[in-house]
Amino acid sequence: MAHGEILGWVSRHFCMLVSVDGSTDMSLPKFIVGMLFALAIVISWSYFDGASLGTILLRAVICVAISQAGYFLLVFLMVARSTPTVADRMREAERGLGAPKAAKGEKFSARRSIR
Repeated sequence: MAHGEILGWVSRHFCMLVSVDGSTDMSLPKFIVGMLFALAIVISWSYFDGASLGTILLRAVICVAISQAGYFLLVFLMVARSTPTVADRMREAERGLGAPKAAKGEKFSARRSIR
């Protein structure tokens, strides 16, 4: 890969949340633009309302914190709702084959006495 191709991959894939079927639900640039737009509305509303500089800053910080929490919840829900891929199913199957089932009441499969 050439240097330009690597940077293109990073800008396309690192900043985007892509669901399993390949559609883009939310990307980082979209989130940043939306957050800045909401922040501009809150700041201008506060300014025209006659709020002090401290109140404007407090409202801006609260706006950013709520936006970040919402973005985190959106990402969390997207990950939680995603269907397992073929690789995930194969990995789970391999884990199930290698682990012996413990009898009821036993925590470990080794049956050794202390003596």
